Amino acid sequence: MNDRAHIHACSCTRISVLIFVSVCLGSCLGSSPHASSQVPNSNMLRKDPVMTRHAEGTFEVKTTPLAGDDATAGTLIGRYSLVKQFHGDLEASSKGEMLGAGEPSSGNAGYVAIEQVTGTLHGRTGSFALQHIGAMDNGSYKLSVVVVPGSGAGQLAGIAGTMTIAVASGKHSYTFDYTLPAPTQ
Repeated sequence: MNDRAHIHACSCTRISVLIFVSVCLGSCLGSSPHASSQVPNSNMLRKDPVMTRHAEGTFEVKTTPLAGDDATAGTLIGRYSLVKQFHGDLEASSKGEMLGAGEPSSGNAGYVAIEQVTGTLHGRTGSFALQHIGAMDNGSYKLSVVVVPGSGAGQLAGIAGTMTIAVASGKHSYTFDYTLPAPTQ
């Protein structure tokens, strides 16, 4: 393949991946408002007393293509930055990175992402990381968004949980089931 054809193929691939990312973070997640999620087993959490909570609200998200690097050069993998603003029970902002690949137009693609969330959750201030794994297989969608174990800081130290993302009429919303050690007195 000559250089011009290779550049065209890479550009088409990045456009396909960007479309997939938009679909996954947009309407495709809305088609399954209850992605499979579980609150981590209590025996995996710290031995402190825990409180189980439920948070919900909305968020805005901006994805921006990032330049390829040596690790993804010559592949069908696209890289994107994530910037989110959460509202509701979680008042926070987040930044992260996403990798995506596949052929969204054929209904087959996947992405992984990790983001650092910083703000206030039900009155407790701190930060934690979320890990995303999403797949589209013949038009069927699967998504898992979990708190990275050990990533909680500040008043959110020890947090564990799962987030479900839904999209309706172009608006993103979340539900977040989580556990935290009881505050020390």
